[in-house]
Amino acid sequence: MEKEKKKCRFGLIGKNISYSFSRGYFTKKFAGLSLDNYSYENFDLQHIAELETILSENNDIKGLNVTIPYKQDVIPFMTELDIEAEKIGAVNTIKFTKTGLKGYNTDAYGFQQSIAHFLQKHHTKALILGTGGASKAVAYVFETLGIAHKLVSRSPDKNQLSYKNIDNEVLSEYLILVNCTPLGTYPNIEQKPAIPYQHITEKHLLFDLIYNPEKTAFLQEGETQGAAICNGHRMLELQAEKAWSIWNI
Repeated sequence: MEKEKKKCRFGLIGKNISYSFSRGYFTKKFAGLSLDNYSYENFDLQHIAELETILSENNDIKGLNVTIPYKQDVIPFMTELDIEAEKIGAVNTIKFTKTGLKGYNTDAYGFQQSIAHFLQKHHTKALILGTGGASKAVAYVFETLGIAHKLVSRSPDKNQLSYKNIDNEVLSEYLILVNCTPLGTYPNIEQKPAIPYQHITEKHLLFDLIYNPEKTAFLQEGETQGAAICNGHRMLELQAEKAWSIWNI
């Protein structure tokens, strides 16, 4: 009798994540590769402290992804951080190793690869809307590319902008706008960051990390004004593939 293959479990840590891209993506990937003993599931945590129980009660998990709002909160659980994840200050991929958990960030790779096609010579300054874990990866990419950037927050620090600061003058200078907030995610598709969209022009590029809906209210406003737009779907595919390669090193 053939020995039963050892189960290999993967999953996503987040909060209110029934909508998650990752579970569908990896379930389809495993089926395509005939990996019948591989599974991917959501671990919906109301508080990051619940992760300790998940880790202690599930010894067959081989890798995890991390999404809102825990990309920074998981760091204390890591035994080691990849150099890039340490520089960014956020983790979205966890590898289970013999010596403990190692944290990686594949958001930066996904974002850089997916925005590259849209960047033009006049795209030299960017506004990053939101200050969570994903915004840190976006900021890291802009630093790498030599694109000046400002974070925009409802409660800004001294080096950040408030949404109230964004006017025609600011938007004429910052021609890349990246939405790193959850505003506009299904089912709340009418929501969008509070900026003066009437000042957006055909020179602007609007990038939304949200992928559902395909065209958020934020992107619709940009498109109406003639701006280039891109959603987060390709970024998610790229970061997922990067995570898969990390788990299989």
